[in-house]
Amino acid sequence: MDLADYRASLAERERTADLMHLAPLRGRVALDIGAREGFFSLLLAERFERVIALDLTKPAISHPIVECVQGDATALDFADSSIDLVFCAEVLEHIPPSLLGRACSELERVCQGRLLIGVPYKQDIRVGRTTCYTCMRKNPPWGHVNTFDEHQLGKLFSGCGIEATSLVGSTTHGTNAVSCYLMDLAGNPYGTYVQREPCAHCGRPLVRPPNRNFGQRLFTKLALWSQYPSVVFARPRAKWIHMLFSKR
Repeated sequence: MDLADYRASLAERERTADLMHLAPLRGRVALDIGAREGFFSLLLAERFERVIALDLTKPAISHPIVECVQGDATALDFADSSIDLVFCAEVLEHIPPSLLGRACSELERVCQGRLLIGVPYKQDIRVGRTTCYTCMRKNPPWGHVNTFDEHQLGKLFSGCGIEATSLVGSTTHGTNAVSCYLMDLAGNPYGTYVQREPCAHCGRPLVRPPNRNFGQRLFTKLALWSQYPSVVFARPRAKWIHMLFSKR
């Protein structure tokens, strides 16, 4: 699925609608962390006088009030309490755990009004794992190295008050230790190899598994069989959590 189809999907439209419902209707300056192609930056430009689109690689967004900057969420080059809305969706799950606290402190530092955070909810990052066929090490799906719930997000932004919390979508995706181990032995053939994120260990692009031998095919069947109870008896949970914080 290309990016346009992804944004047009029902699940993504539901997620977008909820984020924009939580976002303020107007303001002076909004900061879009991890702006990428500018999808949310352009939506925020309909409400704010100025939008700063920030990413590790400088975004290329053509809009009169959108300012594109290269930057890192763990070291923001903005003054304390200088941003009316800090918008951060599809980002925190990618930040290395050792840097996550620093990034959240930076978002809180530059905010003078509200922070809007969107992350996957209680994601089982063993599902969709990949194997890097350069270094042969394992990666979580889509480069998601963190999982979140309401309690953890509240602790990460403890200097802010919680204005609203939304749970969006529904999923039963999950696995267990036995199935995960067997799928690793099988070479993780159902991993998220179309992701943009490279291997978290060696930095090389992820490629689809080569032709697998009989043993790997057998391990795949055993992994799917042992995963069956985790899926059939799983209780549905939300796919995304959105939390709106206000600076105290």
